Amino acid sequence: MGKRDDLIEKYAEDLRTKCEMEPDMDLLRAVTIACGPSIYNRDSSTVSGSATNELETVRDNFVMKRLGIEDREKAMGGVYSTIDTYGKSNRNKYRAVLYYLLTKHFGKEDVFAK
Repeated sequence: MGKRDDLIEKYAEDLRTKCEMEPDMDLLRAVTIACGPSIYNRDSSTVSGSATNELETVRDNFVMKRLGIEDREKAMGGVYSTIDTYGKSNRNKYRAVLYYLLTKHFGKEDVFAK
């Protein structure tokens, strides 16, 4: 297994333990690959759940651009909802896990279909 596979397993474990859900491994892999090299950088691999500007960036660059959600309020509501699912007490959340949760929240799995 390579480094990316190790990270995907770590993300799957986060979904199981912190979000209490069994991940769709194909979707998790596709979302992780879409994150690109950011998953290997300590700072960019996580998202601060309490930094409003960082959550707005997630909303703008992932939810609105990547997932195609046009309503800014709906998009931000989804971000906050997934932060709650991940657990507010977890200071830093893995970007790939948050993106996976957002994809599931909005029912946009087809964006990552092969």
